Amino acid sequence: MTLRPLWDARGVAVVGASDRPGAVGRLPVQFLQRYGYAGGIYPVRPDGAPVCGLTSYPSVAEASRQGPVDLAMIMVAADKVTAAVRDCAAAGVPVVVVCSSGFAETGEGGALLQDELVTVAGELGVRVLGPNCIGTVGTATGQVSSFSPLFSGERTELVPGGLGFVSQSGALGYGAVSLAFERGLGLGWVVNTGNEADLSAAEVMAAVAGEEGCTGLLGYAESLTDVHALARVVASGVPVALLKAGRSDAGARAAASHTGALAAGDTVVDVALRRAGVVRVDDVEELLDVGDVMGLVPSVRGRRVRRVAVVTTSGGSGILTADAIETHGDRLELAALSAATTAALEEIVPAYGATGNPVDVTASVMSNPALFDRALTTIAGDPGVDAVVACFCVLTGKDVDDVVAALARVREATGVPVVVVRTGADHLAPQAAATMRAAGLPVYTTPERAVRALAALSQMARPDVRERPAPPAVDAHLTADMGEDELKATLARLGLPVPVGRVAADRDDAVTAVAEAGGRAVLKAVVPGLLHKSDAGGVVLDVTAEQAPEVFDRLAAMGGEVLVEELVPGGLEALVGSTDSPLGRVLTVGVGGVLTEVVADVALRLLPVDRQDVEEMLDETRLGRLLAGVRGQGPADRAALVDTVLAVAGVAATLPPGAELDLNPVTVLAQGDGVRILDAALATADEAGD
Repeated sequence: MTLRPLWDARGVAVVGASDRPGAVGRLPVQFLQRYGYAGGIYPVRPDGAPVCGLTSYPSVAEASRQGPVDLAMIMVAADKVTAAVRDCAAAGVPVVVVCSSGFAETGEGGALLQDELVTVAGELGVRVLGPNCIGTVGTATGQVSSFSPLFSGERTELVPGGLGFVSQSGALGYGAVSLAFERGLGLGWVVNTGNEADLSAAEVMAAVAGEEGCTGLLGYAESLTDVHALARVVASGVPVALLKAGRSDAGARAAASHTGALAAGDTVVDVALRRAGVVRVDDVEELLDVGDVMGLVPSVRGRRVRRVAVVTTSGGSGILTADAIETHGDRLELAALSAATTAALEEIVPAYGATGNPVDVTASVMSNPALFDRALTTIAGDPGVDAVVACFCVLTGKDVDDVVAALARVREATGVPVVVVRTGADHLAPQAAATMRAAGLPVYTTPERAVRALAALSQMARPDVRERPAPPAVDAHLTADMGEDELKATLARLGLPVPVGRVAADRDDAVTAVAEAGGRAVLKAVVPGLLHKSDAGGVVLDVTAEQAPEVFDRLAAMGGEVLVEELVPGGLEALVGSTDSPLGRVLTVGVGGVLTEVVADVALRLLPVDRQDVEEMLDETRLGRLLAGVRGQGPADRAALVDTVLAVAGVAATLPPGAELDLNPVTVLAQGDGVRILDAALATADEAGD
């Protein structure tokens, strides 16, 4: 079933309509009339009294006899909503917007009402947007099926465009819409999803992405469940930017394992959105800034947008832009201009300017349209330039037209994306922003905002949405009651590298076990529920046969068994682990050892992963540099670590829901000598949540 009636219905019924000025039940009828909606408008109220001069009907079924009704806005008390949905189903309405509150957001009683609503609607084949929802807008059709006060504003005008805006929050969402309209950013489709009892933001975004003319999607979310739907949207060629609330750790569970602690909270959301190819933003301003560059995506899709040339008439702006580019070093870098480009610029730019990058062309060049055009063409034509940031401060009068004309010509001639920084009060050139926008030039008031948007464009141009194959099936049979010895034995059976060792039966057997391990060993207390043995004094290093009895007695007194393993000297300590999350199972790789959580230098990915993912994870942390060798140390066995991580990922895919696998440290030996998993722990869902 299509969701198109949410923004392009043939007829809209307003259930619970009122004719009282200012009443919530009157506003949608009033707004549909005000903004030129050409479809049928059908107020529904029991007494049949007119609403906004329109005939009302006692039921949706009765209204549908006057013309097709594709969408119904339900604005009655919560306990009457289900009956209204039955009425809509009888009239053949495929989708309803439940604006009423009093559902899951109010507690247990409301949650039961919401469950009943979803069940009944599902049985009747009706899709539900909401409840607790402010409504939807289709700007091309004038279908303002909403009661947001935004549309009561005397100066509010719809600004059609190719972007969709989907928000869980109604008030914040329509506040952002008002800012988009104010800056001239065109939105074709606006949807508030409310409680998302049935339709999710991701499902709505996927529907909007399928609309002809959709060039991008902006969203605000407070919860995130279906990342795969967003990934499919991005893979289809429609870029997505999302403002996801809840970056703080408040409410994140406290995990017992290092892996769980490091992968808790908002970090998994970042990983999931990155995997989906979605640009994550930090605030409403950035969300709209990214919307401004989305129009450039079709012209750069599949191309690298990394090496940036900065053109300015202000040294200060150039420095700030360079600083901002360095801040986004994972996506952008200052372009190194070729010798030919520099030589050509030296013939154009006065001696008091600068021909390096950032290029200060000076005000004298900018005031000469022919010279300014030559300078821009030279810079944008450099094969080492992927994008241009053009910075200006006070632009007035004819300067605006000349600058816009030159920048637009260069963009069209070279295909290189151009973003503009205009730092100056609007009253100096009131139409400057609109002129630049009309020419397809995204414009920002500060270098930082422009570069931040350009970094998003870089990600949208080449999103990483490749398919990762599922790992080969392994017969792991990992269970919660396994001690470290059993867990390591299972890992060894699966081909993972663990030290030679076994559990000692008594103090005399400990002597024998030390000898079997090579004469110098590590003794560990294997106690159920004890994940961090070192913290509890449960690990003793470099134990000889003579010391073994005393150490055995001390560790056995902790209430468990004693594991004796070979001593593995030296090596670089890494952490490899996996934890569960609402968005899927997460793989964690990073710097290991007892200070893991203090250092907190890890990279995360959702499973499945491939070799490229693991290589990138290593390089995102200090491990990448450490593995190459530092301070006179030779390189460590990076290839063996990558193989081990991939094998662990295969094992992790078999873990039961909620379980956490924590391998720390995994010591990486010299190149060619492999790795060893020195410590291993498996926490159940209950233990992980303690």
